[in-house]
Amino acid sequence: MHNTLLIIFSFFVSLGLHINSSFATTNFNVLSYGAKPNGATYSTKAFLDAWAAACGSTGSTMIYVPKGRYLLGSMVFKGACKSPDITIRIDGTLVAPGDYHILGQAANWLSFEGVVGISIVGGALDAKGSPLWACKAKGSNCPNGATTLSFTNSNNIKINGLLSLNSQMFHIVINGCQNVNVEGIKVIAAGDSPNTDGIHVQLSTNVVIMNSSIKTGDDCISIGPGTKNLWIEGVKCGPGHGISIGSLAKDMEEEGVQNVTVRRTIFANTQNGFRIKSWARPSNGFVERVRFMGAIMHNVQNPIVIDQHYCPHNLNCPNKVSGVKINDVIYQGIRGTSATPVAIKFDCSSKNPCSTIRLQNVNLTYSNQAAQSSCANVLGKTIGLVKPDGCL
Repeated sequence: MHNTLLIIFSFFVSLGLHINSSFATTNFNVLSYGAKPNGATYSTKAFLDAWAAACGSTGSTMIYVPKGRYLLGSMVFKGACKSPDITIRIDGTLVAPGDYHILGQAANWLSFEGVVGISIVGGALDAKGSPLWACKAKGSNCPNGATTLSFTNSNNIKINGLLSLNSQMFHIVINGCQNVNVEGIKVIAAGDSPNTDGIHVQLSTNVVIMNSSIKTGDDCISIGPGTKNLWIEGVKCGPGHGISIGSLAKDMEEEGVQNVTVRRTIFANTQNGFRIKSWARPSNGFVERVRFMGAIMHNVQNPIVIDQHYCPHNLNCPNKVSGVKINDVIYQGIRGTSATPVAIKFDCSSKNPCSTIRLQNVNLTYSNQAAQSSCANVLGKTIGLVKPDGCL
């Protein structure tokens, strides 16, 4: 065996190849570029300089962020890079400015645009969003706030073991991307924090979200138009507004949502469990081939809901009929408790009734008694034990 390896090694050497070169990773430590881990001195330029160096390298690269707290303003990490893969290894915490106006005017805090082969491993992002939430609660003149981490028009992305704290707006946005893997992340924000969706996916294909915990004030995961081949598994949600497809029909011309699978989820004290929502506008969007499988609901206000007359706060509601066509949705192996009497509510479009909706082995109760179901404009069937008794 030893001789064989020597012969193979000699063969590569005879070809003039350096065996290790393809495996070697060039490291770029942000401290070498002047980053200060004291949480008080801006390190924005150091991080951007480290990115420029890694992005401009031809081989595999790693940007390393040692332990400590790094104060950062709004940053854009742009492709296209020469490096085929860049790992950003974070052992410390990235901290937003204390004054929410500084980030609040920007759309994003940390934005990746047009990149390929980026992995973010570990670390914490502390966006310090609570003063902005308080401003919004008072209704005074506040900025919208920034998304904490955004990927736009990017491919082959991995986010692993990241903690996102107190985002001003959405925590993580995946927009116009392909082949994204999110695993082992934690999202934490107050249950009353506005528009702090945990993960938002839109116009993206082949996205996987696994084994993560999301506590926030809006949707744990929101699924926007143009999402295709999305796999969600092993997610704990609560507080929050559940896992939502939509809202759809915001625009008249809109891409559909297709091939969404959600498995092994737990919802605790959330506003919704599985929700599909669209505005009552004659849009051309659609939802098809959705599988909600294996979920536990603890005290969830609306465990299963389709709402095609979505209009939060009942302000400026479009009094039309939803054009979004919802077809082929399966709810299977869902059990637990509803916090309201109606555990299953299908409020579909009178012009485009929901079709091929299937409830299979669903057992939801309300306050130790039978729950109710409510159906409007929906076609489907029940299989096995379904409680509350289906109105399909």
